[in-house]
Amino acid sequence: MFSKMNKVKTTSEKSLTNSSRIVGLLAQLEKINSESLLVEADTARYVTSKILHLTQSQEKTRKEMTAKGSPAIEVILSTLENTRDLQTTLNILNILIELVSVGGGRKASALVSKGGTQILLQLLLSASKDSPPNEELMVQLHSLLAKIGPKDKKFGVKARICGTLNISLNLVKQSLQNHRLILPCLQVLRVYSTNSVNAVSLGKNGVVELMFKIIGPFSKKNTGLMKVALDTLAALLKSKTNARRAVDRGYVHVLLTSYVDWHRHDSRHRHMLIRKGILQCIKSVTNIKLGRKAFIDANGMKILYNTSQDCLAVRTLDPLVNTSSLIMRKCFPKNRLPLPTIKSVFRFQLPVIPISGPVAQLYSLPPEVDDVVDESDDNDDIETESEIENENEDDKDHLFKNDDIETDINKLKPRQELGRPIEELKMYEQFFPELSDNFKDYDLVFKEPKPFASDANLGGPIVVPTAGEEQSVEANHSVMGITVKESNHLQAEECNKRPVFLDLPKNDRNKDNSLQQQSDQKKLLSSCQCLNFEIVKGLDRITLQNTSKNEQYYKTGCVMKKESKTSLTSLTCNKPCQHVSSCGSVLFEGRSVQLGKLCFTGVDPEEEDDSSSHSSGEQVILEVPDILPLHDPDLYIEIVKNTKSVPEYSEVAYPDYFGHIPPPFKEPILERPYGVQRTKISQDIERLIHQNDIIDRVMYDLDNPSYSVPEEGEILKFNSKFESGNLRKVIQIRKNEYDLILNSDINSNHYHQWFYFEVSGMRPGIGYRFNVINCEKSNSQFNYGMQPLMYSVQEALNSRPWWTRVGTDICYYKNHFARSSIAAGGQKGKSYYTITFTVNFPHKDDVCYFAYHYPYTYSTLRMHLQKLESMHNPQQIYFRQDTLCETLSGNSCPLVTITAMPESNYFEHICQFRNRPYIFLTARVHPGETNASWVMKGTLEYLMSNNPTSQSLRESYIFKIVPMLNPDGVINGNHRCSLSGEDLNRQWQNPNPDLHPTIYHSKGLLQYLAAIKRLPLVYCDYHGHSRKKNVFMYGCSIKETVWHTNVSAASCDLIEDLGYRGLQIGTRELEEMGAKFCVGLLRLKRLTSPLEFNLPSCLLDIENELIESSCKVTSPTTYVLDEDEPRFLEEVDYSAESNDEQDIELADNAGDYEPSVQEEGLSDSEMTRTHLP
Repeated sequence: MFSKMNKVKTTSEKSLTNSSRIVGLLAQLEKINSESLLVEADTARYVTSKILHLTQSQEKTRKEMTAKGSPAIEVILSTLENTRDLQTTLNILNILIELVSVGGGRKASALVSKGGTQILLQLLLSASKDSPPNEELMVQLHSLLAKIGPKDKKFGVKARICGTLNISLNLVKQSLQNHRLILPCLQVLRVYSTNSVNAVSLGKNGVVELMFKIIGPFSKKNTGLMKVALDTLAALLKSKTNARRAVDRGYVHVLLTSYVDWHRHDSRHRHMLIRKGILQCIKSVTNIKLGRKAFIDANGMKILYNTSQDCLAVRTLDPLVNTSSLIMRKCFPKNRLPLPTIKSVFRFQLPVIPISGPVAQLYSLPPEVDDVVDESDDNDDIETESEIENENEDDKDHLFKNDDIETDINKLKPRQELGRPIEELKMYEQFFPELSDNFKDYDLVFKEPKPFASDANLGGPIVVPTAGEEQSVEANHSVMGITVKESNHLQAEECNKRPVFLDLPKNDRNKDNSLQQQSDQKKLLSSCQCLNFEIVKGLDRITLQNTSKNEQYYKTGCVMKKESKTSLTSLTCNKPCQHVSSCGSVLFEGRSVQLGKLCFTGVDPEEEDDSSSHSSGEQVILEVPDILPLHDPDLYIEIVKNTKSVPEYSEVAYPDYFGHIPPPFKEPILERPYGVQRTKISQDIERLIHQNDIIDRVMYDLDNPSYSVPEEGEILKFNSKFESGNLRKVIQIRKNEYDLILNSDINSNHYHQWFYFEVSGMRPGIGYRFNVINCEKSNSQFNYGMQPLMYSVQEALNSRPWWTRVGTDICYYKNHFARSSIAAGGQKGKSYYTITFTVNFPHKDDVCYFAYHYPYTYSTLRMHLQKLESMHNPQQIYFRQDTLCETLSGNSCPLVTITAMPESNYFEHICQFRNRPYIFLTARVHPGETNASWVMKGTLEYLMSNNPTSQSLRESYIFKIVPMLNPDGVINGNHRCSLSGEDLNRQWQNPNPDLHPTIYHSKGLLQYLAAIKRLPLVYCDYHGHSRKKNVFMYGCSIKETVWHTNVSAASCDLIEDLGYRGLQIGTRELEEMGAKFCVGLLRLKRLTSPLEFNLPSCLLDIENELIESSCKVTSPTTYVLDEDEPRFLEEVDYSAESNDEQDIELADNAGDYEPSVQEEGLSDSEMTRTHLP
């Protein structure tokens, strides 16, 4: 015990002694610095040698000297600045090297902050004047400068001002054989060269030529020096002047030869860093057009392709493969899209041509101008002395200023004027009959009104009423219904008819109902009650649970039946084989509309045992399942007849005709295979290297309608001539690989993203690769697990009528097709992007449809609205459908009003009805964001359902809904614009009634409500996002909230449903979102009407089940701007034309790993969005 205590005491005393010694030595050194006359050099030399010994031998001493508040570095730097003794100088340099080497970057930064850079550079300048300069001093000085230089942002500027650039360069020139000296000198030159002005200055003094004297063929000697020389050269060649000098002297060929030599001899891969250094030099020099041409002329594509293929088997060589891939993509000659023009293949003459903007420029282009590609895609070869490099075009999204979120308090003050005269706004009075209707034409249930509070003031603020007592379904059947008008009689009669199209089986009960309707009014009421009961059962199927029950309503399925006769309206087939023909039969008189091709081998044997019994020549009737309460194929066809499209479509896609249900399983995000993008890029490069292997045959071309594809059994057939379809051209590249080109928005020359097309003629067990080659966005969720959608007609016939996520080897990357400056807003050198995916079809000769997201056509909306109108319970629900306006092509824009019927036509009940606050909802201003329509469908169905929360919402609010703001864009397969060629969501400020009628009149509705002092309590616009997951929203800024309400804005809660995480969101989830949004409005009711707190407990229970608070975010705006996805590593490939340095470090990492850096902020910002999953 005593011995142990002694040991502890001895250690403590030793530690104290060491601490005291370094403090004492520093004090002595400080005293020497303060002497007006320098003491003998021996004293300073002795003290610094002691400090050096302690620094080298004791870690505690190093920590103490670099601790916060320690004066050690200042004292040492001061001594270095004042001493003239060589040994003292060397001692101090060694001390600083020791401190910086052990402490890392933080210690180097501390040295820079205390003025170390200037002192060392001044010392270098002084030492260079000695003849000859002291070698040891130069080695130590350059070693220290190489360590602190990268931590000093102004290091290059300081060196240039101090005049030390050429000192290091001359030392290298004079000491090529002295590897100990030139190694730290090269390290310093590398740091100097990161400044573009320095690189140009050094290049003029022969630094590039000097580096190539050091770089040579494979050798096991001096590999460290070779690596530093390559790193220095790569930094120097980032200067366009130096790159041009290297090209002029034939150094591109030298680099390639050297790389092949190292690749061949480094069989054990011990010198990967040298091989990578050579690639970095090639990468830098090919940033200019001359460098790329020299690379191609030196057969660089084939060299790097072959060497990278050799490296694929060794995972540790991935940095070489990745860098080689980047270089090859950058040097791949830019191709033009194989199109006559990038303008849409369809033409629509506008009633008014805008004076300015992209549409005006489009119309002003001379017809002889080639708008597909420019003469040159390189605008970065203009050299300036400043050598200021342009930022990477794809990274500008990070600095994107979101114009949709206003944060300037001076701009947030609401305008007092309406913008349009009140006399003009009176035209919108017709869309608000609920504010004037006294319901005298309705025999409402007589019910005593609830007494108003004694201080109630009808002229005062609007108070949201509490939901009344909920009536059960059984009670509704016993209540006397209202006497409807003749139009309602016709609707009721129409909705009870069973569709006869395609000989659908009729329901006997509905036959009876139809007969009762034709008899007398009493039977009409009985029929309506029966219908209401059916609708209650149908709408009760709408569930917010994740588990689908749809499959239980789909028991009969689709079957093939043999008939001796068929009606004229039947889908028939007379092809003399067991395959159903590619018929496209006319389905009705008048305007002809056809179903797409139906090619299949019959139902699978496991699904239908007698499928093989179909004999040649037999006619086949295709039965369409009656499984969807809001889908009616007959009605859909009738609506399509009246839908006006620019191409005048005469075909109907099967998924839109059949309808579809969500699959009975969840579809998780696809896990991305390692290196998939690299493999796809390699296959693209093979097109250039092995050109004879490319078929290059046009398979589908809207620009050449007369083009006929040869009838061969091994090729696919394509079609997009139906509503919302988008596919312009298809080119067969290899036997099972096809390039697909999308059509631009009408009256536009860009916005390519949305696709929807038909494929037939496939064979099972074959992987077909599809490449959509003219996308424009810089990134996509296809890089993060999203898959395209496929609908199989054969599967639908086998009782599986759903869209499914399909495809493997999916990625999204920049390709070698150039975008013209006309299509890129005046910017040259931009490229298109490719979506690539591989699909194995399950059936032979099937007909399949592919889509970017779940299609939702304009005709589908019209069908759903008509079904909702015919199916609703008029005793409870006030439902009205108006035509807000006509679009440019003459289609109607629906406006829907939903609320609860007044309890009676008593004055108090009518007043309560009229005083309900308005909720204004819109969707689908961007046609490609189809998920917005599915969310809107969920909202509409929830508002029309008979559950208690829906009734409470209807009793609380009047819903004004424009479910599709851009019908023309949706019909014609646009991605972003209307027929005016403009983004309608950017026209709200000053809409033109001739060019933007739907926006003009939607804004007119809001202006009318403002004029009558009935501004909506909520306005929500449904959108989609192509690069964010899940569902999210943002709205007015907190400042704007404060401005409008004059109250302190508490932080909002964003509620996230964790059930969506890891899933590819389907129509079930999208409709849930629409329903849950409605439930959120129920919560808003309690917040805006604190006196209305007495909701039935059952409603609160239902609400809590639907929305579970699991995530609280104090700043919703910040939350939305945080991208869920990190940067994708292979995104460095996107910057193929860039001279940015950011991808140098990324290239050190192997493979497809995703660094944890935040993605870009929102590029398309709207009030409320549901994201394209």
